[in-house]
Amino acid sequence: MAARGLLLASIYLSLLVHECYGVTLFSSLQKTLQVTTTTKRGQVLKAGEDKVTITWGLNQSLAAGTDSAYKTMKLQLCFAPVSQKDRAWRKTEDHLNKDKTCSFKIVEKPYNKSLQTLDWIIESDVPTATYFVRAYALNAERHEVAYGQSTNDQKTTNLFDIQAITGRHASLDIASVCFSVFSIVALFGFFFHEKRKARMSQQK
Repeated sequence: MAARGLLLASIYLSLLVHECYGVTLFSSLQKTLQVTTTTKRGQVLKAGEDKVTITWGLNQSLAAGTDSAYKTMKLQLCFAPVSQKDRAWRKTEDHLNKDKTCSFKIVEKPYNKSLQTLDWIIESDVPTATYFVRAYALNAERHEVAYGQSTNDQKTTNLFDIQAITGRHASLDIASVCFSVFSIVALFGFFFHEKRKARMSQQK
């Protein structure tokens, strides 16, 4: 009996510590949100140029009051497992403060019961990888209490690819070619001028 009481006390203390320090485990969250994107399988989107239309909201099949604690919605761009392999800096952790799956913020706004839609232009600093979108519902203390994502639990469906900015643009290439041609012309002009100058000196 004493052992059971000690166990219960230990569990309660653990929960209390988690609450005090804001520790949130992904595995403890309710999957109550629905998230979809307009991306298509095999589609490659360009960072800094293309956009993704994201729609999210509460699963309407759930009981009334399910979202009573929801105060803020946070949408994030997340790495798919294929782009996390051998990359510890993108590692998935159950402890959300340590989790690196969703490293890019899309938007954060007050929670609204109605269906929400956003046309998000991909940020220019997003690296080349395969992604999905996840939404978190935050309570008044800004702790995650629920989530939803545009892929399945195994994170294998409805994924999309983003190609990072390479740093080279057509305008820069054209300018480089023009500068090279100008340099060659100027070099020939210099030699022609010097040669003509030397010839005139000899004639004198």
